[in-house]
Amino acid sequence: MSRLLLGAVVLFMSVPIAAEMTSGIQVDITGTWQFTVELDIGGGEPTFVFEQDGETLTGSYEGLFGTAAITGTVKGNQIEFRFGGDGAEAVYVGGIDGDIMKGTCDYGGVGEGSWQAERQR
Repeated sequence: MSRLLLGAVVLFMSVPIAAEMTSGIQVDITGTWQFTVELDIGGGEPTFVFEQDGETLTGSYEGLFGTAAITGTVKGNQIEFRFGGDGAEAVYVGGIDGDIMKGTCDYGGVGEGSWQAERQR
């Protein structure tokens, strides 16, 4: 096999590996985010303030259900966080694309729904 052809094969085989490596880039969502939440029973516009340290997420929720501390994770461009407890826990799961996030949420017995959010500047 010629060196040129061998080089092309090696380059071609390396492209998927490079793409996989760059898809693992960690995003940082630290800051204030304005959410729009649509549940089975209605909607709201809560504010979340996130603090991120690596994959660990902490922060606060302020909305129709009062205020609460949140905990969660950010892995690559995926987010999962929760607040509440004692049978009234809300769980959010979604994806991050720059200053926009969206996904689904489950408020236990209150209902399920979808959400979208935008980072506040």
